[in-house]
Amino acid sequence: MARKGISVAEDMRVASPMVCRWAVFVSTREMRAQAFFSLPASLGRFAEWFSPDVAVWAWIPAIKTALASLQGNTADRVLSAGVTVEGEVWLDPSVKLPGVATLIGPAWIGAGTEIRPGAFVRGNVIVGEGAVLGNSCEFKNCLLMDGVQVPHFSYVGDSILGNGAHLAAGVVLSNLRLDQKPVTVRLSDGLVDTGLRKFGAVVGDEAGVGCNAVLQPGTLLGKRSLVMPTLAFGGYLPDAHLAKGRSSVTLLPRRD
Repeated sequence: MARKGISVAEDMRVASPMVCRWAVFVSTREMRAQAFFSLPASLGRFAEWFSPDVAVWAWIPAIKTALASLQGNTADRVLSAGVTVEGEVWLDPSVKLPGVATLIGPAWIGAGTEIRPGAFVRGNVIVGEGAVLGNSCEFKNCLLMDGVQVPHFSYVGDSILGNGAHLAAGVVLSNLRLDQKPVTVRLSDGLVDTGLRKFGAVVGDEAGVGCNAVLQPGTLLGKRSLVMPTLAFGGYLPDAHLAKGRSSVTLLPRRD
């Protein structure tokens, strides 16, 4: 889980990605899950698998373990002909279903959550209360806490979204390196190997990502942080900070 000679239990300093021009330093405690979010009461049944004191990326493989013995409850529910359910899927009775969606278990979806047309839940998914699983969005091996909104055209894989987190239209949480090597977390003095081949992003409580942004594998966003639209961002963004990039636009006359 750690690079040679350094334990995740030791003091670590985390640096911002290349899009920032300044260094950010945090302690090991700030790398723990409790620094990014608190598991809500609605997901209390899963609390034993999600310790607040471990490195936050340790929650990614715990999702599958937490759902290992899940028993679905959709057999007696009247579903639209366009809603496909496979495997063990548990839906709170108040979950709002669309006319068309694919739900592949294991998946547990909490009260008041809205699933919109074309949503694709692709196994090992836990969702808290009052969330939005948007149209044409894909969810795979992820934990979404209360009030999460992913309303339009996004991919959420091997990721964790904290309470009230929001992904605007077209956001992609990339979960696999181009070279398919284990995902690392960028630190000020090197990289920590998470031991995970697939790891998307951790998005803290009330953090948000703008339209068509891409979060690179292993990205960590602190509470209330913001990534501006169209940005390709990777690394660590501290609590209540904003990641913004500059681009130049050239205007040319038409030639026809």
